[in-house]
Amino acid sequence: MNLAIVGYGKMGRLIEHLSPDYGATVSLTLDEFNNADFSGITAENFRGIDVAVEFSIPSAVVANVERIAALGVNLVIGTTGWGEHFDEVKAAVERHNIGLVWSPNFSIGVNVFARLVAEAARLMASEQDYGAWAWEIHHATKKDAPSGTLLKLVADMKKAGYALPIDTASSRAGRHPGTHEIGFDSAADTITLRHTARSREGFARGALRAAQWIAGKKGIHEFSEVLFGG
Repeated sequence: MNLAIVGYGKMGRLIEHLSPDYGATVSLTLDEFNNADFSGITAENFRGIDVAVEFSIPSAVVANVERIAALGVNLVIGTTGWGEHFDEVKAAVERHNIGLVWSPNFSIGVNVFARLVAEAARLMASEQDYGAWAWEIHHATKKDAPSGTLLKLVADMKKAGYALPIDTASSRAGRHPGTHEIGFDSAADTITLRHTARSREGFARGALRAAQWIAGKKGIHEFSEVLFGG
């Protein structure tokens, strides 16, 4: 499997380092120096590329997807903070008949955690004596706050039937790779659910697993489908 990495920062370099574990070769890397104004997304550069892994910046996602999809290359999007443009991305995938996997978080642990959170929300939906909160902390350079993962967790809680208020907060400090916490508190007790990332490796491995899965497929898919099916 030949990969292109679009957005060659810390995550892109880690994906390149781990790619041999997944039978993949990184044949193209694009960054702000060789892809200014998207000039690096050409048919010649992407010849032979099976999947492009996109870890750029939120403002570049739609244009990257439009151009790469037009070349008939499947995508994995690991960038966060572009959710308001989801319909544009979906339309590009459908128009060019490619395959795409997206997620606010490619950690396998976070995706399992999300299912536990949704089940807890379902069970607590009618418990008026409990107040709920959602909180996350990431490194100081993370651009979006709250994180896309936290917003997705809160959306999953509401989808599970939790209609009570959920106090939501974010912190940005130091080099923290990411902690997400969901809690329920009453006068009697407290329930706390927490996921803590130790490094970026889990995200990189999840993105590579998604790239393996989407090769040769069509349509737009969430990473949870890769892990759990359906």
